[in-house]
Amino acid sequence: MGEMTDDPLDSLRALMAAYSPPLRALIVPSEDAHQSEYVAAWDKRRAFITGFTGSAGTAVVTTDDAMLWTDGRYFLQATQQLSDSWKLMRIGEDLAIETWLADNLEKDAAVGIDPWCVSVEAAQRWDMSFAKKGLKLIQLSENLVDKVWKNRPLPELQPVFLQPLEFAGRSVADKLKALREKLDQEKATSIIVAALDEVAWLYNIRGNDVSYNPVVHAFAIVTTSSAFFYVDKRKVTQEVHNFMVEMGIEVQDYGTVVSDVVLLASNKLIGSSVIKASQNEPSEEKGNGYSHTDVVDNDEKELEEKKHLIWVDPSSCCFALYSKLPPDHVLLQQSPLALEKALKNPVELDGLRNAHVRDGAAVVQYLAWLDKKMQEEYGASGYFLEPKETNKRKHSDTCKLTEITASDKLESFRAKQKHFKGLSFPTISSVGSNAAIIHYVPEPKTCAEMDPDSVYLFDSGAQYQDGTTDITRTVHFGKPSSQEKACYTSVLKGHIALDTAIFPNGTTGHALDILARLPLWKDGLDYRHGTGHGIGSYLNVHEGPHLISFRPHARNVPLQASMTVTDEPGYYEDGNFGIRLENVLIVKEADTKFNFGDKGFLSFEHITWHSLI
Repeated sequence: MGEMTDDPLDSLRALMAAYSPPLRALIVPSEDAHQSEYVAAWDKRRAFITGFTGSAGTAVVTTDDAMLWTDGRYFLQATQQLSDSWKLMRIGEDLAIETWLADNLEKDAAVGIDPWCVSVEAAQRWDMSFAKKGLKLIQLSENLVDKVWKNRPLPELQPVFLQPLEFAGRSVADKLKALREKLDQEKATSIIVAALDEVAWLYNIRGNDVSYNPVVHAFAIVTTSSAFFYVDKRKVTQEVHNFMVEMGIEVQDYGTVVSDVVLLASNKLIGSSVIKASQNEPSEEKGNGYSHTDVVDNDEKELEEKKHLIWVDPSSCCFALYSKLPPDHVLLQQSPLALEKALKNPVELDGLRNAHVRDGAAVVQYLAWLDKKMQEEYGASGYFLEPKETNKRKHSDTCKLTEITASDKLESFRAKQKHFKGLSFPTISSVGSNAAIIHYVPEPKTCAEMDPDSVYLFDSGAQYQDGTTDITRTVHFGKPSSQEKACYTSVLKGHIALDTAIFPNGTTGHALDILARLPLWKDGLDYRHGTGHGIGSYLNVHEGPHLISFRPHARNVPLQASMTVTDEPGYYEDGNFGIRLENVLIVKEADTKFNFGDKGFLSFEHITWHSLI
């Protein structure tokens, strides 16, 4: 055992040196066992070890170096949060992780990963790159960060609850039937579902295991004849348990997924419904609800003769589970649930529209309140109302208005709306130079005071039971500079250009991204984030598989009618100000005069109800 010190980085290096084999590098990703973008407090290992709190980034610790790779949304935030012990590596500008390690470590060096926190896709990419240089990717039996993380938060027990059909729009039976049809099309006999929002969508459940994301820490396995739900059983109410039984879904302990994946690999994972039919025994007497070995001889022979394919999504399934499977029996392909979830049904679309009407009302209330406060407390010239007297600062320290007290007021307006369940992400409430930090989240002790002479940007959203919202507005309660006005106008032009676009079926978000940037490019300006992301139906605020972005994977999935996507170009001037304007759009069929190539054309319906100007 390596010697532990007060510095977690030193302690981590001691554990690396003492590991067998000794580790020359350790990769610490942001993700949890489900490859989630946003994770629970006890899964924030990368944030703990680096001090950087952004949602995206991967840390690498070697004997001599400590580096953080993150994308353009977080360059400025990372430079502010990382200590001198860490070096920022800019994705898209600096060497990729696997390239840097291959170039800087000696041959036969061991690189450690926790296989639960790394996707199949990432592990295979690293392994292939390392093999060329003789490096070894080592799957660790325990997470070394957990061993140095003193006072690590404990998991909270939050109950699972149902998403009623009146909001879900599709029954579980219908979703399972469609999923099994997909399995049949791909000649697969089962699928491992690891993404938390896919499990929640498939089984019409929600939870509170991750802040702002109404999901449950759970896996699902679906075969041609059975379905399993792996979850901490203490979270399962009698109502949810009864629902699962009625749907033919077996509730198993979360940790059982490992042994069941092993059984799946040998085609011996059999549901209790099969056992009841063949042996007429109640499943409760079998201990865990199903038998791993009781299969009729004829069935066993048939199963052995048929090559069974297990569908695994390489981006959401962890390497730990994939490693239990024989590679020649795995179909490595994007989960069919990703696209199906993204194509909203009519009930979900109506729910999203209704949620945005209520959300828009809350945002208007907030801006009217804030405008009045800025006039009363700061003598601002005003945005909505004409004050009786202006430009006289009336503010006293006893009634300080800050980025946080302002955003708390916005939350209070939302909380009064019907079906409100909470925020969909931490509110970005940013004044002046803080608005240039793309994913800025104010802290109580350091947040800025509101300023009538500075730009104010707020990016916020809510979870309502009938839909998820996400809106960004940038305002100025005084007299913006000519530069601020010019930049705002360019961003607004880009926003409108995308909002009003008409494009043929088959067009990807990669092709559309340029529309929002052209007005900025004309003035030599740009922004370092994508232009739009999918949004869930009372699920994650960021939802794939489609997106509008310059990033290469935006070419993978064409936009289709009934998808949702945001429209959010921006411009950020470090140290001065930031501008972003965001609405949520629904992709719809367009009524065009002609129909070239019989492709059909698409356009957008914007459902965010608050004026941009």
